Amino acid sequence: MIEECLVVEFRIEGDDCPLADASRGGVAIDAAPPLLREDGNALLRFSAPDDENLARILDADDRLRCLHRTVTGDRATYRCLSFHPCVVHTLTNAGFMVESLTYEGGSATLTGAVVGHEVLQGVMETAGETVGARLERTYALRAEEEDPVATQWDLTPAQEETLRQALVMGYFTVPRGATAADVADALGISKSAFIERLHRAQHALLSQVFDVDAPRSGTRDQD
Repeated sequence: MIEECLVVEFRIEGDDCPLADASRGGVAIDAAPPLLREDGNALLRFSAPDDENLARILDADDRLRCLHRTVTGDRATYRCLSFHPCVVHTLTNAGFMVESLTYEGGSATLTGAVVGHEVLQGVMETAGETVGARLERTYALRAEEEDPVATQWDLTPAQEETLRQALVMGYFTVPRGATAADVADALGISKSAFIERLHRAQHALLSQVFDVDAPRSGTRDQD
């Protein structure tokens, strides 16, 4: 059994996929790993702040079919069929196990896992041949350190990381030990993306703790 598992984060610049294009309007999109069909097309599930302009952009994109939207509070979840080849599949074929994707400003951040350095080398070689793909960071995740927080509370890896980083840096203390900008810099994302992700993580966590399917608030926390 291979004991070494590496958490890997890639940044994709210049991707022309539908979700990357749709995010250029300033809306951050969180997506589940796409499901590849035998015909080469992909089934997509993703969410974003409820925005009519985003819905129109997605609906008008000829690369997407069977688009469906559900709205809970101020957040919309979409499901559709995509006819566009996805960079994720190229990295997956090399051994990259994608766990979360975030599209913002036309770029994508892919977080996942690679088992062993040999596989990582193959994934890196593949990324080097993929337009706009670069390694942002990687760190070892040993079996005895596997953290059940995300699976236990049904959080995405990005949401768990955001909560953990904010907690470690003292964002939740009174007075605060770090500002939203400080935590965002540590995570390598924008301040607005951090606040949005933090609110989603808090909503998901508290809804499960109190067993309440509560709508999300339309207001933002102050820094």
